[in-house]
Amino acid sequence: MAGGYSLKTRLFNAQSVAQLAGEYAAVLPRFDAAAFQRRALAGLDERSLLACIDWLADCLEPYLARDFPTMADQLEAAMPPMLDPARTDDDFGQFIHAVPGVLAVRYGLDGHCARALDLIHAATKRFSMEFYIRPFLQHCPRQSFARLACWAEDDNYHVRRLVSEGTRPRLPWAAALDLAPGQTLPLLDRLHADRSRAVTRSVANHLNDISKTRPDLVLARLAQWRERAVQDADELGWIERHALRTLIRRGDRAALAYLGFRRDAKLAVTLALRTPRVVIGEMLDFEVRIDAPDRTPVLVDYRIGFHRPGKGPVQKVFKLRQGSAGPGAPLIVTKRHRMRGDATTFRLHPGPPAPRSALPDAAGQRRGPGDSHLRCAGCGHRAAPLARITLS
Repeated sequence: MAGGYSLKTRLFNAQSVAQLAGEYAAVLPRFDAAAFQRRALAGLDERSLLACIDWLADCLEPYLARDFPTMADQLEAAMPPMLDPARTDDDFGQFIHAVPGVLAVRYGLDGHCARALDLIHAATKRFSMEFYIRPFLQHCPRQSFARLACWAEDDNYHVRRLVSEGTRPRLPWAAALDLAPGQTLPLLDRLHADRSRAVTRSVANHLNDISKTRPDLVLARLAQWRERAVQDADELGWIERHALRTLIRRGDRAALAYLGFRRDAKLAVTLALRTPRVVIGEMLDFEVRIDAPDRTPVLVDYRIGFHRPGKGPVQKVFKLRQGSAGPGAPLIVTKRHRMRGDATTFRLHPGPPAPRSALPDAAGQRRGPGDSHLRCAGCGHRAAPLARITLS
């Protein structure tokens, strides 16, 4: 980014470090706020985003008690007010308030699991403890899962979200957890009817993680929830679509059928590509039209092949639109896909795209070759390729 103004810089800077220093100065009589800030700021540039949290914990440690129960009391006393419990989403707190989780793991695992879990319960109301609950699930699983069962009924939605998010098999930025689905699905049974989108999003993401290895379990669980009908129908539909998104991208037949997309649907698909060549930072423009003789639900994804130096070509699937097509009512979708050159999760490189290869259509069948193309879930048809895209 211009001027080196990164996400890390926005989260960890002189202002946020001063805020943290002020919170601890208010409860620790011997806390030297100025010295803490000087040391903390001096070590941020050389560290990654998550390593900055560990570094702030390092800088804070000399001012804290050596015995963990007293340390935990000090950490709780310095916590800011809870995030607004009246909200239901989009209230994540500040990364600087992850420090109690770091110290809970460092000093609470051995002999202090109960007190450390108390600390995590309090801290997650200020910033999610999803990274820091995970070592406890492995070190003291019985005690930790007993707490999670209670927390699933907690009044605070951040605590309820932690029950699902902290036990996700493939939580982003965290090491994978070796938990059997049978250990976590009973927790999701209780959380799927939650009225907070933050919680139901986590439930859906959790199921999506499981679907990558056990799609049968996920589909069976969703069917049970649909039959129980304790969640609002629209919200449950959202959970289902979000939980099955990886299977849908793969063209999994069972997942497509579960969502109501027909393999035998008769569709006519036409595609207009407006930019056969695109430069990094610019837009790939295209339009797709889907006609059907009968009213038919359709789900449209598109796939683009990318050049990866030294790693071979890769292809990524992107969502386009879910809708319906019928007599005299085609589904027409235009898309401007920005070829971002500054994304932190997937960097673009100049060069040829992925070579032509057989790709799955939405019904899970492999048809002809293609580079980047459109596919229609439930149609059994493929549009013409988007054409070979060369980034330069």
